[in-house]
Amino acid sequence: MREERSGGRSAARSSIARAPDPNIPPASTAAFIHPIPPGTRDVLPDEMRELRAITEGLRSVFENAGYGEVATPALEYEEVLRTGDADAAGAGYRTFDERGQVMALRSDMTIPIARLVATRFPRTDGEPLRLSYLGNAYRAVKIGTGHQRELLQAGIELIGVAGADRDAEVIALALAALDEVGLARHRVGLGDGALYRTLMAAFEVPDERRGELLACLARRDLVTLGALVRDLGLAKDAYDKLVGFPELRGGPEILDRADGPAAGALDGLRALHAALHDRGVADRVILDLGLVRELDYYTGAVWEVYDPAVGFVLGGGGRYDDLIGRFGASRPACGVALDVQRVHIAQAEEEKLQ
Repeated sequence: MREERSGGRSAARSSIARAPDPNIPPASTAAFIHPIPPGTRDVLPDEMRELRAITEGLRSVFENAGYGEVATPALEYEEVLRTGDADAAGAGYRTFDERGQVMALRSDMTIPIARLVATRFPRTDGEPLRLSYLGNAYRAVKIGTGHQRELLQAGIELIGVAGADRDAEVIALALAALDEVGLARHRVGLGDGALYRTLMAAFEVPDERRGELLACLARRDLVTLGALVRDLGLAKDAYDKLVGFPELRGGPEILDRADGPAAGALDGLRALHAALHDRGVADRVILDLGLVRELDYYTGAVWEVYDPAVGFVLGGGGRYDDLIGRFGASRPACGVALDVQRVHIAQAEEEKLQ
């Protein structure tokens, strides 16, 4: 058994090496008389205790930082989810209520919380609203990919305040929460959700072609991105920036190598990196000008959490200043969500490296 980390950090047992890899499909359902849907899994007592230790560790960090826990229904009206984002009802699991209205299992936690804030906290006294959550989200997946249909997410949302220092608060708290549950190698990739969209608008990329370029960025397919941009027949300067910006990754020095119409986004990243430096975590942040998030409600900085011990993202988030306004009074906001099962796997892989 691994010793408990000092400072009250959660113990990480050697048994976590049994944690499943989400990139490996589950055992053939042929072995089961009563199979479960692909992308879902049963959790047995030993693993359940370990997952509970993770969630309690994350919760304690969030609560001690002043984030109050909330819960929203797993089922939302599809119209509500689509108000937040046209693709947010992408879970693909729908049903009807007794009046014939379409309901869907949430595929994202932020949109239901935006609805909650707009309806349950319609007035603000100017003080920030700090909320946390722990809940399942549901997404449609292709059979054989090993991706999970059912995700257990823990996260925070900071509402009512803008600025680099507030983004830095959320990022630093996510790092601290993962410290608390025993990770030691995790890092944050930092980009800006508006940066590439600004470039496409400035270089007059046709609206109908922008989605496929963003899809390439989302899956880190820079080869296909280059081919698609080449097919647009743009001027050399436009091609160089649309293809070259996403390749820039590293420390703050990369921002000096990027110029042009995305100067506002670059200035925002400089300010955020400085705020992270003030909080003592800038050395755990990698600037990535090709980073985009799947949902289009992000309006500024975006981030993803990595651990080099595993080959997948542990979580992510960003700034979404326009989302709450789709449900009521507009308020700036930012947040982060962590995939608890992936954090559990990262624990196991880090332990193997010790």
